[in-house]
Amino acid sequence: MVPCGTASREKRMSARAKPRKVVETLDENPVRARILDAAFAAFVTAGYAQTSTLEIAKRAAVSKRDLYALVGNKREILAHCIERRAVRLRVPADLPEPHDRERLAEVLIALGTQLLRETTDETVIAVFRLAIAEAVDAPEVARTLESSGRATARAALTQIMTRAQSTGLLRGEVGEMVEQFSGLLWGDLLMSLLLRVAAPPSARELARRARAATAALLQLYPAPTEPRRPR
Repeated sequence: MVPCGTASREKRMSARAKPRKVVETLDENPVRARILDAAFAAFVTAGYAQTSTLEIAKRAAVSKRDLYALVGNKREILAHCIERRAVRLRVPADLPEPHDRERLAEVLIALGTQLLRETTDETVIAVFRLAIAEAVDAPEVARTLESSGRATARAALTQIMTRAQSTGLLRGEVGEMVEQFSGLLWGDLLMSLLLRVAAPPSARELARRARAATAALLQLYPAPTEPRRPR
Protein backbone atom coordinates (compact mmCIF):
# COMPACT_ATOMS: atom_id res chain seq x y z
CA MET A 1 0.00 0.00 0.00
CA VAL A 2 1.09 3.61 -0.55
CA PRO A 3 2.07 5.23 2.78
CA CYS A 4 -0.33 7.95 3.96
CA GLY A 5 2.40 10.59 3.79
CA THR A 6 3.22 9.64 0.23
CA ALA A 7 -0.44 9.70 -0.80
CA SER A 8 -0.88 13.16 0.77
CA ARG A 9 2.18 14.53 -1.00
CA GLU A 10 0.95 13.09 -4.31
CA LYS A 11 -2.42 14.75 -3.81
CA ARG A 12 -0.76 18.12 -3.17
CA MET A 13 1.48 17.66 -6.19
CA SER A 14 -1.59 16.78 -8.31
CA ALA A 15 -3.37 19.95 -7.25
CA ARG A 16 -0.39 22.11 -8.21
CA ALA A 17 0.54 20.26 -11.38
CA LYS A 18 -0.18 21.90 -14.71
CA PRO A 19 -1.52 19.77 -17.60
CA ARG A 20 1.23 18.39 -19.77
CA LYS A 21 0.94 17.86 -23.50
CA VAL A 22 2.18 14.34 -24.10
CA VAL A 23 3.87 13.71 -27.44
CA GLU A 24 6.02 10.68 -28.17
CA THR A 25 9.12 11.72 -30.10
CA LEU A 26 12.23 9.95 -31.25
CA ASP A 27 14.40 12.29 -29.17
CA GLU A 28 12.45 11.72 -25.95
CA ASN A 29 14.46 12.46 -22.82
CA PRO A 30 16.15 9.11 -22.03
CA VAL A 31 15.68 9.54 -18.26
CA ARG A 32 11.98 10.30 -18.75
CA ALA A 33 11.67 7.26 -21.00
CA ARG A 34 13.37 5.12 -18.35
CA ILE A 35 10.93 6.35 -15.71
CA LEU A 36 7.92 5.52 -17.87
CA ASP A 37 9.27 2.08 -18.74
CA ALA A 38 9.92 1.38 -15.06
CA ALA A 39 6.47 2.66 -14.10
CA PHE A 40 4.71 0.54 -16.69
CA ALA A 41 6.57 -2.58 -15.54
CA ALA A 42 5.67 -1.84 -11.92
CA PHE A 43 2.00 -1.19 -12.71
CA VAL A 44 1.67 -4.45 -14.63
CA THR A 45 3.58 -6.49 -12.04
CA ALA A 46 2.26 -5.10 -8.75
CA GLY A 47 -0.86 -3.21 -9.81
CA TYR A 48 -1.46 0.52 -10.05
CA ALA A 49 -2.92 0.98 -6.57
CA GLN A 50 -0.06 -0.93 -4.93
CA THR A 51 2.73 0.92 -6.77
CA SER A 52 4.14 4.05 -5.14
CA THR A 53 6.14 6.79 -6.80
CA LEU A 54 9.03 5.77 -4.54
CA GLU A 55 8.97 2.27 -6.05
CA ILE A 56 8.94 3.73 -9.56
CA ALA A 57 11.85 6.03 -8.71
CA LYS A 58 13.85 3.10 -7.34
CA ARG A 59 13.19 1.00 -10.44
CA ALA A 60 14.22 3.87 -12.70
CA ALA A 61 17.24 4.77 -10.54
CA VAL A 62 16.19 8.41 -10.17
CA SER A 63 15.22 10.62 -7.27
CA LYS A 64 11.57 11.33 -6.54
CA ARG A 65 12.32 14.98 -7.18
CA ASP A 66 13.49 14.18 -10.71
CA LEU A 67 10.53 11.87 -11.22
CA TYR A 68 8.04 14.63 -10.39
CA ALA A 69 9.95 17.18 -12.46
CA LEU A 70 10.17 15.03 -15.57
CA VAL A 71 6.87 13.13 -15.50
CA GLY A 72 4.61 14.22 -12.63
CA ASN A 73 2.60 12.37 -10.02
CA LYS A 74 1.44 8.77 -10.26
CA ARG A 75 -1.76 9.53 -12.14
CA GLU A 76 0.14 11.61 -14.67
CA ILE A 77 2.71 8.83 -15.04
CA LEU A 78 -0.09 6.40 -15.82
CA ALA A 79 -1.52 8.79 -18.42
CA HIS A 80 1.89 9.16 -20.05
CA CYS A 81 2.38 5.37 -20.15
CA ILE A 82 -0.91 4.90 -21.95
CA GLU A 83 -0.61 7.92 -24.22
CA ARG A 84 2.84 6.85 -25.41
CA ARG A 85 1.14 3.80 -26.88
CA ALA A 86 -2.11 5.50 -27.92
CA VAL A 87 -0.24 7.81 -30.30
CA ARG A 88 0.20 4.80 -32.58
CA LEU A 89 -3.58 4.52 -32.97
CA ARG A 90 -3.98 7.84 -34.76
CA VAL A 91 -4.65 8.13 -38.47
CA PRO A 92 -1.30 7.98 -40.29
CA ALA A 93 -0.45 11.25 -42.02
CA ASP A 94 0.40 9.45 -45.27
CA LEU A 95 -2.95 7.70 -45.74
CA PRO A 96 -4.35 8.64 -49.17
CA GLU A 97 -7.53 10.69 -49.45
CA PRO A 98 -10.44 8.33 -50.31
CA HIS A 99 -11.76 9.80 -53.59
CA ASP A 100 -13.56 6.61 -54.69
CA ARG A 101 -14.84 3.38 -53.11
CA GLU A 102 -11.79 1.41 -54.17
CA ARG A 103 -9.44 3.88 -52.50
CA LEU A 104 -11.73 4.01 -49.45
CA ALA A 105 -11.40 0.23 -49.14
CA GLU A 106 -7.60 0.54 -49.26
CA VAL A 107 -7.68 3.20 -46.53
CA LEU A 108 -9.98 1.18 -44.27
CA ILE A 109 -7.90 -1.96 -44.71
CA ALA A 110 -4.69 -0.07 -43.91
CA LEU A 111 -6.16 1.64 -40.85
CA GLY A 112 -7.93 -1.50 -39.66
CA THR A 113 -4.72 -3.50 -39.92
CA GLN A 114 -2.84 -0.82 -37.99
CA LEU A 115 -5.43 -0.67 -35.21
CA LEU A 116 -5.43 -4.45 -34.86
CA ARG A 117 -1.63 -4.65 -34.90
CA GLU A 118 -1.13 -1.96 -32.28
CA THR A 119 -3.97 -3.00 -30.00
CA THR A 120 -3.05 -6.68 -29.99
CA ASP A 121 0.51 -5.82 -28.98
CA GLU A 122 1.26 -7.60 -25.70
CA THR A 123 2.00 -4.35 -23.86
CA VAL A 124 -1.37 -2.89 -24.86
CA ILE A 125 -3.18 -6.08 -23.83
CA ALA A 126 -1.34 -5.78 -20.51
CA VAL A 127 -2.83 -2.29 -20.07
CA PHE A 128 -6.33 -3.65 -20.67
CA ARG A 129 -5.75 -6.39 -18.09
CA LEU A 130 -4.41 -3.79 -15.66
CA ALA A 131 -7.54 -1.64 -16.12
CA ILE A 132 -9.77 -4.64 -15.43
CA ALA A 133 -7.77 -5.73 -12.38
CA GLU A 134 -7.81 -2.20 -10.92
CA ALA A 135 -11.44 -1.41 -11.79
CA VAL A 136 -12.48 -1.22 -8.11
CA ASP A 137 -9.40 0.10 -6.31
CA ALA A 138 -8.11 2.42 -9.05
CA PRO A 139 -10.85 3.21 -11.59
CA GLU A 140 -8.68 6.00 -12.99
CA VAL A 141 -6.73 3.35 -14.90
CA ALA A 142 -9.84 2.46 -16.92
CA ARG A 143 -10.79 6.11 -17.36
CA THR A 144 -7.34 6.96 -18.67
CA LEU A 145 -7.36 3.99 -21.01
CA GLU A 146 -10.78 4.99 -22.31
CA SER A 147 -9.91 8.66 -22.88
CA SER A 148 -6.37 8.23 -24.18
CA GLY A 149 -6.44 4.81 -25.83
CA ARG A 150 -9.86 3.67 -27.03
CA ALA A 151 -10.97 7.22 -27.78
CA THR A 152 -7.93 7.69 -30.03
CA ALA A 153 -8.85 4.62 -32.07
CA ARG A 154 -12.47 5.78 -32.37
CA ALA A 155 -11.31 9.25 -33.45
CA ALA A 156 -9.17 7.72 -36.20
CA LEU A 157 -12.11 5.72 -37.56
CA THR A 158 -14.47 8.68 -37.19
CA GLN A 159 -12.12 10.84 -39.24
CA ILE A 160 -12.14 8.36 -42.12
CA MET A 161 -15.90 7.73 -41.98
CA THR A 162 -16.64 11.46 -41.90
CA ARG A 163 -14.51 12.03 -45.00
CA ALA A 164 -16.24 9.15 -46.80
CA GLN A 165 -19.69 10.39 -45.87
CA SER A 166 -18.98 14.02 -46.85
CA THR A 167 -17.66 12.98 -50.27
CA GLY A 168 -20.61 10.67 -50.93
CA LEU A 169 -18.71 7.40 -50.70
CA LEU A 170 -20.77 6.05 -47.80
CA ARG A 171 -24.41 6.56 -46.87
CA GLY A 172 -24.99 6.23 -43.17
CA GLU A 173 -24.57 7.79 -39.73
CA VAL A 174 -20.91 8.20 -38.86
CA GLY A 175 -21.10 6.90 -35.30
CA GLU A 176 -23.05 3.83 -36.41
CA MET A 177 -20.53 3.06 -39.16
CA VAL A 178 -17.65 3.37 -36.71
CA GLU A 179 -19.32 0.94 -34.31
CA GLN A 180 -20.14 -1.50 -37.10
CA PHE A 181 -16.60 -1.47 -38.47
CA SER A 182 -15.11 -1.91 -35.00
CA GLY A 183 -17.37 -4.88 -34.31
CA LEU A 184 -16.57 -6.46 -37.67
CA LEU A 185 -12.87 -5.83 -37.15
CA TRP A 186 -12.59 -7.26 -33.65
CA GLY A 187 -15.27 -9.89 -33.25
CA ASP A 188 -14.32 -11.75 -30.05
CA LEU A 189 -10.56 -11.42 -30.63
CA LEU A 190 -9.87 -8.93 -27.84
CA MET A 191 -11.81 -10.96 -25.27
CA SER A 192 -9.94 -14.11 -26.27
CA LEU A 193 -6.59 -12.34 -25.87
CA LEU A 194 -7.56 -10.89 -22.49
CA LEU A 195 -8.55 -14.34 -21.27
CA ARG A 196 -5.36 -15.85 -22.72
CA VAL A 197 -7.40 -18.45 -24.61
CA ALA A 198 -6.02 -17.39 -27.99
CA ALA A 199 -2.52 -16.78 -29.30
CA PRO A 200 -1.66 -13.34 -30.69
CA PRO A 201 -2.73 -13.30 -34.36
CA SER A 202 -0.15 -13.27 -37.14
CA ALA A 203 0.33 -10.31 -39.46
CA ARG A 204 -1.45 -12.27 -42.19
CA GLU A 205 -4.44 -12.92 -39.94
CA LEU A 206 -4.65 -9.24 -38.96
CA ALA A 207 -4.66 -8.21 -42.62
CA ARG A 208 -7.32 -10.82 -43.39
CA ARG A 209 -9.57 -9.52 -40.61
CA ALA A 210 -9.17 -5.94 -41.85
CA ARG A 211 -10.05 -6.94 -45.42
CA ALA A 212 -13.09 -8.94 -44.31
CA ALA A 213 -14.34 -6.11 -42.06
CA THR A 214 -13.93 -3.59 -44.89
CA ALA A 215 -15.77 -5.74 -47.43
CA ALA A 216 -18.65 -6.29 -45.00
CA LEU A 217 -18.90 -2.58 -44.14
CA LEU A 218 -19.01 -1.53 -47.80
CA GLN A 219 -21.83 -4.02 -48.37
CA LEU A 220 -23.79 -2.66 -45.40
CA TYR A 221 -23.24 1.00 -46.34
CA PRO A 222 -23.25 1.56 -50.11
CA ALA A 223 -22.69 4.88 -51.83
CA PRO A 224 -25.86 7.00 -52.30
CA THR A 225 -26.11 5.91 -55.97
CA GLU A 226 -25.98 2.19 -55.06
CA PRO A 227 -28.95 0.14 -53.84
CA ARG A 228 -28.74 -0.45 -50.10
CA ARG A 229 -28.60 -4.13 -49.24
CA PRO A 230 -30.91 -5.58 -46.57
CA ARG A 231 -29.31 -5.70 -43.10
